[in-house]
Amino acid sequence: MRRRAKRAPVGPRPSVSDPRQHLLVAVLAFVRAARSCPGVRRISLVGSLTTEKPIPKDADVLVSIDADMELDLLARIGRQLKGAGQRINLGGDVFLADENGRYIGRICRYRECFQRVLCRARSCGKRQHLNDDLQIVTLSSALIASPPIDLWPIIIRRVPVPDDTEKLLLAELEKDR
Repeated sequence: MRRRAKRAPVGPRPSVSDPRQHLLVAVLAFVRAARSCPGVRRISLVGSLTTEKPIPKDADVLVSIDADMELDLLARIGRQLKGAGQRINLGGDVFLADENGRYIGRICRYRECFQRVLCRARSCGKRQHLNDDLQIVTLSSALIASPPIDLWPIIIRRVPVPDDTEKLLLAELEKDR
């Protein structure tokens, strides 16, 4: 009888030695661009960049928006965040909540909606740039109400903030005030 060797767990494999720095700089650029979008009410950092995790798999931001907001500009900025992560073999996600604190989905990764086979959005094409794949990803109302770190319009720290997140992101946003 042959035994199979156990495989080591496969995790993120960034192409740079300090992926956190790269992702934090990308989040900073995202916040600076997204805060000027009409209809954006709050931008928060969620996920592994709020922890000391040395190799995160992506940058995750939560954006609270007006229910009737056009998503074109925010989607373009969100794809830039995702692209910055992909350049180093990681990723980025922009999660969306409405003004009532209800999770509504993520920014779609596609520039145009063609009701693609790979699209898992429940209402593909109904609202441009909204990936409402709630059967795959949802955020709790508790996380939406009280995310680890609010980045804009005011900075609120609800968790102990890692040093690099403080220096590369929060300190830079404080300078913008």
